[in-house]
Amino acid sequence: MSKEILPGTPLSSEEFEKSITIEEHPNLEYSWDDGIAIGRYLKELKEGRIIARTCCGCNRTMLPPRMFCELCYRPTDEWAFVEDTGVVNTFCVTRVNWDASRRGPDEPPLIPAVVEIDGASKGMGILHLLGEVDPKKVKIGMRVKAVWKPKAQREGKITDIKYFKPY
Repeated sequence: MSKEILPGTPLSSEEFEKSITIEEHPNLEYSWDDGIAIGRYLKELKEGRIIARTCCGCNRTMLPPRMFCELCYRPTDEWAFVEDTGVVNTFCVTRVNWDASRRGPDEPPLIPAVVEIDGASKGMGILHLLGEVDPKKVKIGMRVKAVWKPKAQREGKITDIKYFKPY
């Protein structure tokens, strides 16, 4: 079988590599519009408060807050401060970090949990970490309270709550 040579200009390996190498450094900065509800929620976290939205149509207090009720399809009605306490709805004990890396043998396990917040409707809560608790003693229904970062360290993020601890 003979090798057919197509017309064109042959390139050396070095020329070929140069022709396909892109040496651009795109600006990957971005901004995120958090909207009215989450924007207010984050501002209140910075102040050490948790805020929700109420819907008079279905009589719910929603956390995280939203401006539109997904159950009765109407705008929500008003803001409502809720407590920084609640109950563990579900949890797991893991040796895997948020970035999927393994925790070292000397590091304690993480205990992510869904905490139903007092003052919000049943089933409404926050996914966060539990702390100051033996993983073997965590139970569904366990009462917990937020442990906040010092005011000067808060940034208006969910991590302004360091974790929830039993009380």
